[in-house]
Amino acid sequence: VQLQASGGGLVQAGGSLRLACAASRTIFFNNVMSWYRQAPGKQRELVAALTSGGITTYADSVKGRFTISRDNAKNTIYLQMNSLKPEDTAAYYCKAIRGPNTYWGQGTLVTVSS
Repeated sequence: VQLQASGGGLVQAGGSLRLACAASRTIFFNNVMSWYRQAPGKQRELVAALTSGGITTYADSVKGRFTISRDNAKNTIYLQMNSLKPEDTAAYYCKAIRGPNTYWGQGTLVTVSS
C-alpha cells in the first residue's frame, strides 16, 4: 500500500480531528503531499497541500482552522482539523505527487454533526 489514511470519525460541530496519511518511503520525499475531500454529490476539492520544502496551501474555507504537517521520521502527513463545521463532512483523501506519478490513498470519512 502506497498511502494509508486514517483518523476519520464522527464529531460534533466545533470539535477537532486529526487525520494521518502514512506513505511508503519511496514516495514520501521530494514530493507534494496533499489532502482532498469529496462530499456527497460534489466534486473532489483540494483542502491543503504541503511541499517537501515546507510550502503550504489551504482552501479558503479551511484557512485558520486546518493545519497540514509532516513527520519525516514516520513518513506521515497529518491534517489537524479544528473548529469543525457540518460543511466539513466528506470523505478525505491523501494524495502524493512525485515526479510524473500521482498516488491516492483510500478515503477516510469525516462526519460533523450540528
